[in-house]
Amino acid sequence: MTMTGRLRIVTVSAGLSKPSSTRLLADRLTEAAGRELAAGDRKADITVVELRDLAVDIANHLVTGFPAPALRDALAAVGGADGLIVVTPVFAASYSGLFKSFFDLVEPDALSGKPVLLAATGGTARHSLVVEHALRPLFSYLHALTLPTAVFAATDDWGTGADRHAGGLPARIERASGELARLLSGAPGTGHPSGAGTPEPAVAGQKGREGREAGELDDRDDTDEVVPFEQLLANVSANGR
Repeated sequence: MTMTGRLRIVTVSAGLSKPSSTRLLADRLTEAAGRELAAGDRKADITVVELRDLAVDIANHLVTGFPAPALRDALAAVGGADGLIVVTPVFAASYSGLFKSFFDLVEPDALSGKPVLLAATGGTARHSLVVEHALRPLFSYLHALTLPTAVFAATDDWGTGADRHAGGLPARIERASGELARLLSGAPGTGHPSGAGTPEPAVAGQKGREGREAGELDDRDDTDEVVPFEQLLANVSANGR
């Protein structure tokens, strides 16, 4: 990727219905990232991979080892992208089988160092941690750079009330897409996209991290001395416990 060339963003949507809230979220994230890049005088070529249309090809490739032309093009687009936006519905407290099957076919090093915006949809905000306990480990295994902010959209998030507070879905979409755009354009302020530390999922009703964003220090002390287990055991024995 050069600083003067057009960026290539690939959005992967694993929604099964048509229309689907998964594809709707994918489109909103893609549009927001495009706006952010345009505001910084960067242009992007957008490719949307709709896994629903590739389901049979994915299954055939898994058992034969030979991709159909449409699937081959989709895998090549993912491998050649500068950044990815991936969105899956939540099935059985995890990503969908179709979503996982597609990324099982991606070459092991194809996503190495590639920025990935994680997103998911579900019926209730109780499923929001799927992006952290399922999606983030998957893309970390693939050596991708997962962005600090992940977006989860529950059914209630699509109502009009979502626009009324800073933690609403539109605000979370703008925040995550802004991180992707800044990272792709080389601008500072994206935090640690590799997922260092414990990233915070952007979910419905989430209170913002106003303190840290205002520059307040975390009250944890990373320099605390680690006490060996043997010493702790000796202290317990000395106290007669």
